[in-house]
Amino acid sequence: MRIGVITFPGSLDDRDAQRAVRAAGAEAVALWHGEHDLNGVDALVLPGGFSYGDYLRCGAIASLSPIMSEVVDAANKGMPVLGICNGFQMLAEARLLPGGLIRNDHGAFIRRDQKLRVESTDTAWTNGFTQGQEIVIPLKNGEGEYVASVETIERLEGEGLVAFRYLEVNPNGSLNDIAGVRNERGNVVGLMPHPEHATEPGFGPDTHAAMRSGVDGLTFFTSAIAALAAAA
Repeated sequence: MRIGVITFPGSLDDRDAQRAVRAAGAEAVALWHGEHDLNGVDALVLPGGFSYGDYLRCGAIASLSPIMSEVVDAANKGMPVLGICNGFQMLAEARLLPGGLIRNDHGAFIRRDQKLRVESTDTAWTNGFTQGQEIVIPLKNGEGEYVASVETIERLEGEGLVAFRYLEVNPNGSLNDIAGVRNERGNVVGLMPHPEHATEPGFGPDTHAAMRSGVDGLTFFTSAIAALAAAA
């Protein structure tokens, strides 16, 4: 399987996402925001960072990059697309996912290993989890507060479109403790925490077994591979 990782001006975690793809057993394909060619990839990752310096709104300028027309078209045709942090912001700005992300309610940048509950397992990126599973994924953002209209929140909750929810602490003031959402089809998922930083022993969050041994993030990428294999 070939999973593309798009680099935008200001991307920080594109190399980490590529490494996570390889750790899961797929081929990582580097893609550039200024191109119109997805190079025949089977899935896409929009990584974290500060695209275009987070000017205007986080992800707003990047959502208009040349390659995003291909991303939107591919997503609408069913290609698995994962947006991580800044990538989640891009997907919201491109209207591939509902709602939006604004400045953290406490006004400060936050970095922590965050406990999440998996709320939806019937997506291309979460099928390897179990419903209600608790996982720990690193979080780092300054503008991660998820907001949406009352009607949108009711629809997300009623239709099971909340993908992940913060547990124990809400780090940024997100409505209903929402950490990530999905589209109706289940091929597009966005979340603020960074699964690519929890894919290799020795480099992830601490666990009861050992320091930095957490690899809960790897399941995102192996799930995508399994979904692609099932659809082949």
